[in-house]
Amino acid sequence: MVTSRNRRNGDRKTQLAQVAAELFRARGYHGVGINDIAAAAGLTGPALYRHFADKQSVLSYVLLSAVRDMEAETTAALSTLERPSGEQVDQLLSRIASASVERRDVAALWRWEGRNLSPEDQREIGKRSSTLLTTWAKVLLDVRPELPGADAELLCWAALSVFGSVSVHHTTVAKRRFERLLVDIAKRVLSTDVPKPVTAGPAPAPLGVGSPSRREQVLLAAAELFGRRGFHAVSMEDIGAAAGIAGPSVYRHFPSKASLAYAIGRRAGDRLVLGAEEILRTSSDEAEALGRLVESYVRNITGSPELVVSFSVGGMHLGETERAELLRIQRDYVARWVDLLGTARPELGAREAKITVHAALTIANDLARTRRVLARPNLPAELIALMTAALGR
Repeated sequence: MVTSRNRRNGDRKTQLAQVAAELFRARGYHGVGINDIAAAAGLTGPALYRHFADKQSVLSYVLLSAVRDMEAETTAALSTLERPSGEQVDQLLSRIASASVERRDVAALWRWEGRNLSPEDQREIGKRSSTLLTTWAKVLLDVRPELPGADAELLCWAALSVFGSVSVHHTTVAKRRFERLLVDIAKRVLSTDVPKPVTAGPAPAPLGVGSPSRREQVLLAAAELFGRRGFHAVSMEDIGAAAGIAGPSVYRHFPSKASLAYAIGRRAGDRLVLGAEEILRTSSDEAEALGRLVESYVRNITGSPELVVSFSVGGMHLGETERAELLRIQRDYVARWVDLLGTARPELGAREAKITVHAALTIANDLARTRRVLARPNLPAELIALMTAALGR
């Protein structure tokens, strides 16, 4: 029996979790303490412990609640007809879009802070998310029976990234228009014709002239470790071991782990910006430039782990100057996409163009680090097709 006291406790727990989610998103999981959450909620630390055992349990509650909400939305959308239809897909997408717009903070937490969960909670969320994705893929296969099952799953992963993209920016429009825009982008993604692998000759063997400098080896090792395990789970000793040197020797090249992360992010950002400038200078029109930008981005995101580090500055302990510089580079780069898309699709307002660009970029960012799709041999071409569909080109 659910008593009024239980309901009050449950409501209070949910309120505390919402406060914590906002703090985690603003400062990063490691930048928030139990006392910070309690203070923001108007409580003392001991009072908060009546509801949660520790900070990790707060994060777990937030993310598991989000998965349960998505399960409920999916069940509700699919309960009206025996056989899924295009109308049901539209209803499902509309429900997910509404939830995403209302709870942008949760999507951000799962993307960047999920690794801070306990192994048990990671497995639980992973299992439930996979089950949910399988359900979506079955619905898509009823609407598009010609698709191989793996392709249906790929398209559903990409659609999920469209909704998750709202967590990586603060741009907004009227709620109904925002939801409709996300649904339209997701529908284009789900309608994408997945490109077939093209048989090509063997790639030319690298020349292998010389070897990377020790500093370069440290950068490459750190980028791979940060991308795979997260900034806080990696020590300078780990980086040294991966680069084949003693941990203290890393300090000869970089004074701190944060300086290493900044160097990685700065180099990745500069590479993207320089590539964009070259594309803008040598393209005949906006449509061609946008297509070449997509290809350039996919080439970079699939060729190096550096971009993962570059676009996750919120979870790293950088100085304010360094953090601001990386964010400036990112925003300048995205602005080039937004300007091009706004010219190529004049029916979009500036904010709608920005939301659309972020959706396309997030598809590549997410799928390029999703284990279930990384083994696909034609992934770069598939990412290009999915991003192009998201942009409406």
